[in-house]
Amino acid sequence: MRLTIFDIENWKEIGATLARNKTRTFLTGFGIFWGTAMLAILLGGARGAKDLLMRNFDGFATNSGILFSENTTKPYKGHQKGRSWQMDVTDVERMKANFPELQTITEMYSNYGVSSRNGKYSYNGNVSGVEAQYAEVMLPVIYSGRFVNEADVSVGRKVAVVGKKVANELYPGVESPVGQQIIVNGISYNIVGIVGQTNEINMNGRLDESVLLPSSTFRRAFKRGDKVDVIMLVAKDGKKIADLVPRMRRLMYSRHSIAPDDERAMEVFDISEKFEMVDNLFKGVSLLAMFIGLSTLLAGIIGIGNIMWVIVKERTQEIGIRRAIGAKPRDIIVQILSEGMMLTAVAGVAGICFAAMALGITQTLTANEISTPQFQMNLYQALVIMVTFAVLGTLAGLIPATKAMKIKPIEALNDK
Repeated sequence: MRLTIFDIENWKEIGATLARNKTRTFLTGFGIFWGTAMLAILLGGARGAKDLLMRNFDGFATNSGILFSENTTKPYKGHQKGRSWQMDVTDVERMKANFPELQTITEMYSNYGVSSRNGKYSYNGNVSGVEAQYAEVMLPVIYSGRFVNEADVSVGRKVAVVGKKVANELYPGVESPVGQQIIVNGISYNIVGIVGQTNEINMNGRLDESVLLPSSTFRRAFKRGDKVDVIMLVAKDGKKIADLVPRMRRLMYSRHSIAPDDERAMEVFDISEKFEMVDNLFKGVSLLAMFIGLSTLLAGIIGIGNIMWVIVKERTQEIGIRRAIGAKPRDIIVQILSEGMMLTAVAGVAGICFAAMALGITQTLTANEISTPQFQMNLYQALVIMVTFAVLGTLAGLIPATKAMKIKPIEALNDK
């Protein structure tokens, strides 16, 4: 015997039943449609928003940190509070010798408002002194040429890596000024590379707007001696910068006569903590999105339960006649549940399709040459949403279906 659920006539009847009250069916279906769409959009949107935010850190080492020296805030060994101090090359060497947990320890220098020239063209901006290991902290985009290397630093070469914006200002119409000369603060340097950056981090000036010199060359040109502006760090896998900070303070403070408990005398900008904050933020956003979506879904499911109750009430006599002519309780249950399942399936699929289209448009609008945020849900998420809706929709119709099964033919025929 053919099962009722596979009977095409049965499905035609279901469609006709739902079409009798178009307004009620539409409003209930819209509740399911909107719940599905909102849940999918919120989940996919949370992922895309995280990608969009993380794009600001693209090319920057996630497990990195930066050390700055600040004025002391406590007196110590005859020194008054408010004393200024500065890290130096010896501190860098001591860090390298005492912190095997760090894979990169490199110094950086900066001067602002420095004039760079090429003939009649000039540019006032930032000039930085870096080592080759700088590229391990912030990965530069090299448009042409190369970055500063270890040989440049070791012999103090008079070479410069120029930011793309600076190159465009000083060499208009020139595709690549690599090999040409640039005058920085009155000294001529040979350009070996044109660089930029993909992220939005401004670390003593953006690369696109800076001129980079080998650190040794910078110290000599700007008479810095052995003083260091900042020390940049990258921890090895499985290590955290935050866990090393107390030892770093002890190492620095003991040499520069700073109170051991003066935490504000050395600023530690821990990039890894920022990444963890972003991750935790979007975990919360995802949970909130799921809560809102499920709440909307619940409203739609309640609507299905209500419409099934009304349908059972309106069709009491019809159900009684079916029972009188031999319809089995199972046939009645399948009939009622099928109506809820059909409404849930149609509205749910429409909601998923709408969400996919909305997310796709958002992804297209936010994409650029750097990256494409993933404003989308994966197949697994779509299936889970659909299965969840189907199960809840079926359960919502189960109580009305059970009530319909219990209707006695004689009572149903007398119902008015």
